[in-house]
Amino acid sequence: MIPARHRCLTIAGLLVAGMALAVPTANAQPSQARQAVQLGVNAKSLLGDHTIGSYYDKTTKRLVVTVTDDAAAAKVRALGAVPAKVPYRASELAAVTAQLGQKARIPGTAWRIDVHTGQVLVTADSTVTGARLAALTSAVKEYGGKARLKTTAGKLRPLIAGGDAIWGQGLRCSLGFNVHDSNGNPAILTAGHCGVATNDWWADQGDNEHIATTAQANFPGTDYSYAVFDQGVDAPSAVNTGQQIDRAGDATVGESVTRSGSTSGVHTGTVTGLDATVNYEEGSVSGLIDTDVCAEPGDSGGSMYDGDTALGLTSGGSGDCESGGETFFQPVPAALGAYGLSLP
Repeated sequence: MIPARHRCLTIAGLLVAGMALAVPTANAQPSQARQAVQLGVNAKSLLGDHTIGSYYDKTTKRLVVTVTDDAAAAKVRALGAVPAKVPYRASELAAVTAQLGQKARIPGTAWRIDVHTGQVLVTADSTVTGARLAALTSAVKEYGGKARLKTTAGKLRPLIAGGDAIWGQGLRCSLGFNVHDSNGNPAILTAGHCGVATNDWWADQGDNEHIATTAQANFPGTDYSYAVFDQGVDAPSAVNTGQQIDRAGDATVGESVTRSGSTSGVHTGTVTGLDATVNYEEGSVSGLIDTDVCAEPGDSGGSMYDGDTALGLTSGGSGDCESGGETFFQPVPAALGAYGLSLP
């Protein structure tokens, strides 16, 4: 029989990002996309309303910063980035998303600013039909070129399920990242819709090995929670691909990322948008990272990262890992800040 302390270490090591096995992909150096993040922050601070954001171009390996005029473009070149003209200012598109939040919070919809086209991209899933689809279409048309509507065959939903990985009371989720609370106690960081649904967490489906207790959870609005491990449990900082996690950071559009979860395992993809709003049946969540990475029920709470940097917690999405899909992630820095948590 494995001693309790070592048994818990094994559990944490396996579940830190789900149960799937993968070849280690540890990177000693941050990716070029990670290095471009601060440049994007500097550009946003410098340009203000004259940019709607930036994205990393994987072909040229350069940061592209959107601009509304020639003066802003000159400032971007001086920073060492590539300017790209867009037709609308940040405040104009922010007004569109704010109005959509007031008039179009229809379950099965999502929206974000698309930095590639300079528009607000509104998505409707397969459940948005009839009068609801007509109302959404009409609302989007009101904004002319500032917004466009896209439909998807899947269904936008939190990716929760019953059966494997870390078990709560009648549900299954995936552990995102091991963290420590303000008192130094090791804890699980996972999705908020997982934490609000259960107080207790077990390492097995039969509820034989209790490992943690939910401390705080937020959903909807945001989607993060944490559960404090039982006494004697350590919290290693490596995910199950072998990648060490040393820090949390903000994602950038165009960044290549890895996502791990207890249902579908390890998958890679690209960040397609930031600050997305998703309207689940259970309520709306804002400030999410949008990606083309696939995920499936039970992957909720699982980790998304780039190299040694923790980026997101799996919130929800549409599709699956056979046909592809779209997955949204709760940014890790916001979750850590909300609860005063730190990575190991």
